[in-house]
Amino acid sequence: MAVPRSALKKWEKVREFALGMPGAVEEFPWGETVAKVNKKVFVFLGVTDGSYPIGVTVKLKDEAAHAHALTCPGAEPAGYGLGKAGWVGIPLEQQGAPAAELLCDWVEESYRTIAPKRLIAELDAR
Repeated sequence: MAVPRSALKKWEKVREFALGMPGAVEEFPWGETVAKVNKKVFVFLGVTDGSYPIGVTVKLKDEAAHAHALTCPGAEPAGYGLGKAGWVGIPLEQQGAPAAELLCDWVEESYRTIAPKRLIAELDAR
């Protein structure tokens, strides 16, 4: 199944933003794309081959951001117990999916939750 072009463009913007964070690296555990900082995942980017719906999963500690993310169409707490720690999966293909800019804000919040203080200071200095 082909990934809708608009969802793929949004995904690409989010991926590029995530990899622009200080110390961010891209890895492919479990056959999916993730962005890591300090060997820890800060955003799950899933797969783009159409085998699963395209989406992103971020860790949102801010209660307002977390609640807002869960109001997005199809959004839900992440599986494997990650939802209990604040991780939210947000599909990109559904009507009303968040704009890339909002997704990037959530990626930055997730990064700030995971990254060491020295890299957060580097981000703040930009």
